[in-house]
Amino acid sequence: MGKSTACLVGAIVILFFCISHVTSDASDHRYNKGDSVPFYANKVGPFHNPSETYRYFDLPFCSPANVEEKKEDLGEILNGDRLVVAPYKLDFQIDKEPESICKKRLTKEEVAQFRRAVLKDYFYQMYYDDLPIWGFLGKFDGGEKDDSAGAKVYLFKHIHFEILYNKDRIIDVFIRNDPRAVVDLTGDREVDVDFTYSVKWTETDIPFEKRLEKYSQTSSLSHNLEIHWFSIINSCVTVLLLTGFLAIILMRVLKNDFIKFAPDEEAVDDQEESGWKYIHGDVFRYPRFKSLFAAALGTGTQLFTLTIFIFMLALVGVFYPYNRGALFTALVVIYALTSGVAGYSAASFYYTIEGKSWVKILVLTGSLFSGPLFLTFCFLNTVALAYNSTAALPFGTIVVIFLIWTLVTSPLLVLGGIAGRNSQSEFHAPCRTNKYPREIPQLPWYRTTLAQMAMAGFLPFSAIYIELYYIFASVWGHQIYTIYSVLFIVFIILLIVTAFVTVALTYFQLAAEDHEWWWRAFLCGGSTGLFIYGYCLYYYHARSDMSGFMQTSFFFGYMACICYGFFLMLGTVGFRAALIFVRHIYRSIKCE
Repeated sequence: MGKSTACLVGAIVILFFCISHVTSDASDHRYNKGDSVPFYANKVGPFHNPSETYRYFDLPFCSPANVEEKKEDLGEILNGDRLVVAPYKLDFQIDKEPESICKKRLTKEEVAQFRRAVLKDYFYQMYYDDLPIWGFLGKFDGGEKDDSAGAKVYLFKHIHFEILYNKDRIIDVFIRNDPRAVVDLTGDREVDVDFTYSVKWTETDIPFEKRLEKYSQTSSLSHNLEIHWFSIINSCVTVLLLTGFLAIILMRVLKNDFIKFAPDEEAVDDQEESGWKYIHGDVFRYPRFKSLFAAALGTGTQLFTLTIFIFMLALVGVFYPYNRGALFTALVVIYALTSGVAGYSAASFYYTIEGKSWVKILVLTGSLFSGPLFLTFCFLNTVALAYNSTAALPFGTIVVIFLIWTLVTSPLLVLGGIAGRNSQSEFHAPCRTNKYPREIPQLPWYRTTLAQMAMAGFLPFSAIYIELYYIFASVWGHQIYTIYSVLFIVFIILLIVTAFVTVALTYFQLAAEDHEWWWRAFLCGGSTGLFIYGYCLYYYHARSDMSGFMQTSFFFGYMACICYGFFLMLGTVGFRAALIFVRHIYRSIKCE
């Protein structure tokens, strides 16, 4: 165990070194007047389809003879960023009157391409000194977005840059489009366009350290904070009610234990509620499909550890707004380094419940989450390739991820499994298990697994659904979410409510003399993931304007993987809480 602990500590140190190195702010540059400032064009795509993005020069803009690409890290590529040097020259503190980039005759095909892009609300994204810039390609008047014949379509041909600076540092940058400097693309004909731009520099007293604050202000506006705190108060009330409910249950359990030794009429009345005592010889009977159950617990423990590390990085300010690819880099690195946690948790629990096949448990643990994720990625990456989108990962990046999985994830999984197997300990059951299982009585429909899962998932989901909207609007939209402290509080409440609800339903199951509670506790704990996926359907149809096969596939495909991860993580939390509860109540009686 000493070596395992040392390996874990070393992995954590490497993790924080890698993340801090990759996500360090490289934009702390100082400039003299006339210095060249890094300016990159990133991608274009429909405003309402955040996953459907294309390279900037996929549209017929003024393109240099040799497009110079920026070298990107793993997180930027996973984020769909494909940065190239922009065709604009914005030197430090140098104002420019309208200056031509190029004069170009657009062919009928290029006009049609721009027209389709404007009708689909295409926008472009650039980075100037690592500050994000957005702008729309044009505008249309009348008609519908999918009816080009009924709309007047115009392309913006002039961009005005307004740049704020403080001494030798750049603070902010804005884009202004002149609504009069447009070219009509309505007709199916060739068009001559002169693409121009201008620059205006203005000094400001905003310090450099606060230049990113404006991107997080939308999350911190007073009315938004009120909604967040209302969500937390609502969740806390749910927790208090559940705590009181569980306290009453435990008090009744102890009361019945005392009544057992003082038989009277009240004891006879309460006899029905103490049905859980009659199955003490079966309640610790190991579940069916032990290897799958242990693998699910190991994977859920790994995902829980991953989530905690992500929150730690977020709370210390690593994921500041528009730190390109930082979150994806962190997810890949932490998932790889925490695979040892999955191996250790699965193997140790598996051998605790007298499992025998060590290889089988490791294969199941290593593929239970990454297997469906890999299949989903293969399908979605094929779709992105068919669309020629930047969301498609290059072959080199796929090789890098495969090497990480082969050289880091798999060895750590095996090492964790070895440590778990060597740390064998007996399953501490307060009661001896009978040789033959007790027959489970006929149960009403509302005590079936599906009905219990529906009840178990509703309360935790109701505690987080308000916060879910802001998360979805950030991940699948263009809002910025930076109140990680509030999100962490909501996450803690989610864990508490999940644990309490699972314990309560486990008690009712045992009281009905149903001793097969192991899988039921896991499924009830994880059922919140199914509710979150149900919310995806609502969000897609009622709260977003996403459309198209590619965006729909990406949204429901990757959200299915995320909800599946929540299912495994919360299922693990629910089962662990139920196991502690069951051991506690059966210690309070004498098992013969």
